[in-house]
Amino acid sequence: MTNSEMIVVTGATGQLGRLVVAELLQAAPWAHVIGLVRNVAAAEALADSGVELRRADYDDPASIATALAGAGKLLLISSSEMGRRRVAQHRNVIDAATASRMKLLVYTSLLHADKSPMALADGHRDTEALIRASGVPFVCLRNGWYTENYAANAPMAVRHGTVLGAAGDGRISSAARADFAAAAAAVLASPHSHAGVVYELAGDTAYTLTEFAAEIARQSGKLVTYNDLSEAEYRAALLSSGLPEAFAEIYAESDAKAARGWLYNDSRQLSRLIGRPTTTMAQSVVTALSM
Repeated sequence: MTNSEMIVVTGATGQLGRLVVAELLQAAPWAHVIGLVRNVAAAEALADSGVELRRADYDDPASIATALAGAGKLLLISSSEMGRRRVAQHRNVIDAATASRMKLLVYTSLLHADKSPMALADGHRDTEALIRASGVPFVCLRNGWYTENYAANAPMAVRHGTVLGAAGDGRISSAARADFAAAAAAVLASPHSHAGVVYELAGDTAYTLTEFAAEIARQSGKLVTYNDLSEAEYRAALLSSGLPEAFAEIYAESDAKAARGWLYNDSRQLSRLIGRPTTTMAQSVVTALSM
């Protein structure tokens, strides 16, 4: 087996990682898929599916170097940490990929990361710069918003009759997490080189949170409306619901930037990459309300 047939996925047990692994097993049955996890014993389901598990921790450079041995392609799923720690963790992976002479490094970035004013974009911009400077052939998948970020709250919206947010009339081109996973698998499994390409990935259709609330109302048969708050008010509401402060800050600030169009994109690069239409917001609401 050549190293180009060995594909490594970081964060393989995470919400996106496990979907990518499942897609890869279908899209590249010839490949040897390696999932990097912090706790091998807790990832038995992945091992049962035919994935090789290797222990690696973003904060442990030696573990990463060992885990990348022999591989040719790497998907670096961005760390769940925020700020400088996230960039430091990414640097550890990039350094290990450089030392191992990785043939392709694919990174999950953020929509419009090069110019977005969203706080989330800072770490992605810095990581993209590190990747470019490394000399490793790369692909940047600038993922837009996951529809699940909103749809997960659909049952609560039905109970309370309201969707809270700070996005105003901003249009949001989100897609399901599975759509972004399929895009990552398509790039990793492709026999053609995508090296050097930066993809701006977003859903085929966009919606406002007013339209999102109306869709929940239509499907549930209950009165659900959108209550547009200021960024500070939305942050306070998220904190009162029990969301940790760091995430409340991110979600509120991201909504405020969405009001200015920073979660909108109409390029349809995502659907072209995966060879099918992206999952609609309505489909995601169906899934959320059925849980």
